[in-house]
Amino acid sequence: MAGTDKSKAVTQGGPAVILVDPQLGENIGMVARAMLNCGLGDLRLVRPRDGWPNPAAESAASGADAVLERARLFYTLGDAIADLDRRYAATARSRDMTKPVVTPRQAALEVREAEAAGREVGLLFGPERSGLTSDDVALADAIVQVPLNPAFSSLNLAQAVLLIGYEWYQTEVEIPARSLSMANTRPATKEELINFFERLEATLEDTGFLRPPERRPAMVRNLRSLFTRADLTDQEVRSLHGIVSALIGKKRPKSD
Repeated sequence: MAGTDKSKAVTQGGPAVILVDPQLGENIGMVARAMLNCGLGDLRLVRPRDGWPNPAAESAASGADAVLERARLFYTLGDAIADLDRRYAATARSRDMTKPVVTPRQAALEVREAEAAGREVGLLFGPERSGLTSDDVALADAIVQVPLNPAFSSLNLAQAVLLIGYEWYQTEVEIPARSLSMANTRPATKEELINFFERLEATLEDTGFLRPPERRPAMVRNLRSLFTRADLTDQEVRSLHGIVSALIGKKRPKSD
């Protein structure tokens, strides 16, 4: 097969690639091919429309079977990113939320730096027809936008993965880990954040804060963006839970 050398070891690692609501199996296969081109090996599928596994993906992968064989299936985006410390959403559309916007090259440098610090990173991609929803983007820490012809910046799914993956692959340099004092704590996982989000939102619903109903989705997205942008630690999330408990009158028993 052109462009392959089976005498060399297959490089697989790097950030996870999360496809949200992918449509055709061929799209998934071409993404797997693009990933292996760039040494990426962690493919996560959220609600693939045509089911999984999919024979059409295998033929379109052109030999990138190693990626497809390790692909994992999830029913919610929250589950797919629960173990990740940092998430980047690939989207070309402007959003009504405050988040850092970076190019693939800047994102690649940040991902390498996070990896050097032992943090797990993911790249989020939506379906070709509609892209990521605003609710999906709200769960990301930053947005990746590819600087292309403003009059025609449309990319297919595999192209988007290849562009960002290529930049990551090209930045394979030694990046020193940041020195950060985190005594008795660590970065909060996405699972911990989502658990806090759901509890906070349920409490705000009970108190009547999330009104009128038609504004609720935007208010929830803004709240999630705010706390995601804060890059919270697990201790800070526990403190926020304590604040919510205090506000709703659930006092902790006094210690002896």
